[in-house]
Amino acid sequence: MNTITETAGRAEIVLEWELMGEDYIVTLKGGREHIGAAAVGIYDDNKGISTSSVISLPGHREEGIALEAARKISSCTHRTTVFMAGIHLDDITGEEINKIVEVSDIIVDRFIKYLEENV
Repeated sequence: MNTITETAGRAEIVLEWELMGEDYIVTLKGGREHIGAAAVGIYDDNKGISTSSVISLPGHREEGIALEAARKISSCTHRTTVFMAGIHLDDITGEEINKIVEVSDIIVDRFIKYLEENV
């Protein structure tokens, strides 16, 4: 599995990916790892756009990260992308949440740049 890692305060955020045929399975995890949300991004060749859908577990807040990441990755690759996210820190603060979201976006953008340059 391929990996990109960044630090966000107390959490090490890790993005891992692998191919399933021509499609992508991507995970984003940190702190106490789990599955908090899963999204699927699909590229529509006829319309030239990507859409995504997400399922979030009750009480979890990773849906925004997963939804946008699945759409962005499928838009870049024109492949179906499953994106799972699970990041947990005990007693997390609002500032830490904002930093994790920021770092998550940076990691996803680094992954997309890697794909554009290497695939």
